[in-house]
Amino acid sequence: MLIDGHGRKVDYLRVSVTERCNFRCQYCMPDKPFSWTPRENLLKFEELFLFIKAAIDEGIRKVRITGGEPLLREDLDRFIAMIYNHRSDIDLALTTNGYLLKHVAKKLKDAGLKRLNISLDTLNPETAKQIAQKDVLSDVLEGIEAARSVGLGIKINMVPLKGINEDDILDVLEFAKERGIEIRFIEYMENNMANSTIRGLLGKEILEKIKERYTIKKLGREGSSPSFSYLLEDGYKFGLIDPHKHDFCESCNRIRLTAEGYLIPCLYFDEAMSIKDAVQKGDIEGAVEVLREVLRNKPEKNRWSEDESESSNRAFYETGG
Repeated sequence: MLIDGHGRKVDYLRVSVTERCNFRCQYCMPDKPFSWTPRENLLKFEELFLFIKAAIDEGIRKVRITGGEPLLREDLDRFIAMIYNHRSDIDLALTTNGYLLKHVAKKLKDAGLKRLNISLDTLNPETAKQIAQKDVLSDVLEGIEAARSVGLGIKINMVPLKGINEDDILDVLEFAKERGIEIRFIEYMENNMANSTIRGLLGKEILEKIKERYTIKKLGREGSSPSFSYLLEDGYKFGLIDPHKHDFCESCNRIRLTAEGYLIPCLYFDEAMSIKDAVQKGDIEGAVEVLREVLRNKPEKNRWSEDESESSNRAFYETGG
């Protein structure tokens, strides 16, 4: 069992397989050139798997593949199959922008992937183009349908931004509800890589938009999930991820690994330690000790708050959010 320095059980590993992305979203990295880290700087899938296998043996029970955009990394299904074949009962999930999903949904399902989180910030093609700086919506929608057709579990993520897609909240909720897909609204997380002029809606503002059409009942957080659940009067459940609230970190069970081998204890913090040398030398015990040291230093809470406009230096495209 893995326990952090504040007594929290950590059983969830998020693994970024690439920092590359085919979108340039306003809230992530709108001005980053279309370049990438040299392949030789990245851990090979076999090296990542050596660490993941050890982490699972230590108590990790959920693995989520992220990016950047993880579907840009070649042979991702082979990597997923490595994890699944080691422990088929692991909760194995992936976060994607959905743009390439229609081409690989079946391969991912056959490899052992169980669930997907797909970003969908609007159903308006021009708004989608404004956010991603690319004409993306039709491909994303086709990706969602492809994932549904092969039986992958799906959640939709939406980041509401003031003056951009805030009036699309109800439309995207209806889209998800009609398909039996849970949607999670995510407060924009301030970071120095994003467009400095954008502003996100706080959770209470998102809920007010939904209340224009629906009566909402609070359900609460489920286990260690960062999402606070709500219920509509027709029985549909949706989630809200609100990192600005004081209780967001109380049950945090997550640790993050980048494609270059850095273990990151908290999405907000810049501090990290590398397992790269240990893994490449085959020193699995050494890599696990780095994991334990990172957990000992895992902060109790992030630095976001409703009252302070703190902004992270962390490049979220390296850690997958």
